[in-house]
Amino acid sequence: MAVTAVWGVTFPVVKAAVERVPPYGFNSVRFLLAGAALGAVAVPALRRLSGQGLRHGAVLGVALFGGYAFQTVGLQHTTASNAGFVTGMFVVFTPLLSAVVLRRAPGWAASGGVVLAAAGLALLSLGDDFVPRYGDVLVLGCAVSFAAHIVGLGAWSARHDPVALTAVQLLVAGALHTTMAAALELGRAPVRWDGGVVAAVAVTALLASAAAFLIQTAAQRHIPPTRTAIILTMEPVFAGLFGFLLLGERLTGRGWVGCGCILAGMLLAELRGGGPLAAPSGEGDPRRLDGLAG
Repeated sequence: MAVTAVWGVTFPVVKAAVERVPPYGFNSVRFLLAGAALGAVAVPALRRLSGQGLRHGAVLGVALFGGYAFQTVGLQHTTASNAGFVTGMFVVFTPLLSAVVLRRAPGWAASGGVVLAAAGLALLSLGDDFVPRYGDVLVLGCAVSFAAHIVGLGAWSARHDPVALTAVQLLVAGALHTTMAAALELGRAPVRWDGGVVAAVAVTALLASAAAFLIQTAAQRHIPPTRTAIILTMEPVFAGLFGFLLLGERLTGRGWVGCGCILAGMLLAELRGGGPLAAPSGEGDPRRLDGLAG
């Protein structure tokens, strides 16, 4: 729950930061710093990590890169509150992606959750002309990427040292963001590394990335992903709260209804038997993911 609060506060913090620093450059520093901080204490574990562990960590790192690339760029075009609730739809996408990759069909609750969440997304992001906000569409890609991360983590986290696996994820995500920053942003966008941006990097790198993903990786070795996903539904709630407290954002009446539908869809998908995966030792065939990773 504490991790979801940290992730929730990062929405307004990052939104303010990327108004002064390009998004890929910000995430490059964030993830490289997080990976270096964790890697410094994980050198022995990294040396013991198998080739399979490196491949699994790399695939998870690509999923993290996709999630944060979509989210950070999307935050430039939508509100922190909207981004938080749209990101939370990963809880609904997770059982669907699990069904495709692991061939475990979602139940009626997961399907109903998708319908509710899709209706909520429409209420939240469609304008009067029924055209979705560009930023909300980008953040929807973030939700799909995070769903892929949870599916992979549920299948692989119990097989490898959590510190080493997390460090590989963060370093791969940082390297990909660095590549994108060099290709798309270097010398083309204004950069203002002031105290607020430095503080945002520190909070997101050390707390929201290194510590939070280490906790998630370690926890999913012992806690079924269904329970994990239920806890993570608090992230958009905290995002909305901190968006109000820090940025003064306010939702319209239609937006509140949309957020309520998204939260209802998340809870229906999880509490009524539509969990994203069984416990790490349960049903499903994680070897299908190994084929994708190797």
